Order: sequence, then structure tokens, then C-alpha cells
Amino acid sequence: MSFLRFGGDPPSPWEQPYGFSRVVQAGGVVVVGGTTSVDADGVVLGDTPYDQSVEILRKIQHELSRVGASLSQVVQTRAYVTDISRADDVGRAHGEAFGDARPAMTMVEVSALIDPRMLVEIEALAVVGED
Repeated sequence: MSFLRFGGDPPSPWEQPYGFSRVVQAGGVVVVGGTTSVDADGVVLGDTPYDQSVEILRKIQHELSRVGASLSQVVQTRAYVTDISRADDVGRAHGEAFGDARPAMTMVEVSALIDPRMLVEIEALAVVGED
């Protein structure tokens, strides 16, 4: 089985020093690693969990498109939030992005993310290939 590994577009400031890929494709499985709303300059985009989630899901959609996949092929997401009382904000953005695709979703509260301005981190698993 061949593996394709891609850095983020744009890359996360942590990809090189921490030694990880943003997207890995193994056969028909595509994994988009934990994604936040940080831009290439290290600026966290969005002040609310909803705004950050919208940006994160836009980034995930872009990363999937680089390997010919789409949000409709995502079968699972995991959302890490710093305040579970704002779950509805993250869930609303998730529902808007995925519509009828409705992947399996896990949302958990974590004590912190790598930057205190980050409120949400989302990862995705997609399956591509024959229907």
C-alpha cells in the first residue's frame, strides 16, 4: 500500500518542528490531522467557537480537495473544545458544513490547546474510491 503525506496548505507553524503531516492518504483512507483556525503567520482566526469551527472546516475541505476528496466523503470527525458549554456553536458549524453527509462525530472537552487563543481543534477521516 502506498502512502501520500502532505503538509498543510498553508502549513501549520508546528508541522516541521513537531514532525507531522496535515494530510495522510493510505489507499482509500484519508486522514486530516487536528486542524485549528491558525493561519500561516500564527494568527488564530475567529474569536468564538463557531467562527473558529467555520474556518477549521473550510481548511479541512481545502485539504481534502488536494487529494481529490470532499466533505461528503468524510465518515468521522473529532472535535476538541476548551469549553463544552459552547458545544452548540461547534455543532452548528459542523452541521452547516456537512449537511446531509452527517459523519460520525465525537466532541470532547480538553483543558487547553497548544495556543490559548484556540478554542476548537477538529480532525477528519474520509474514505475515497469506489462507491
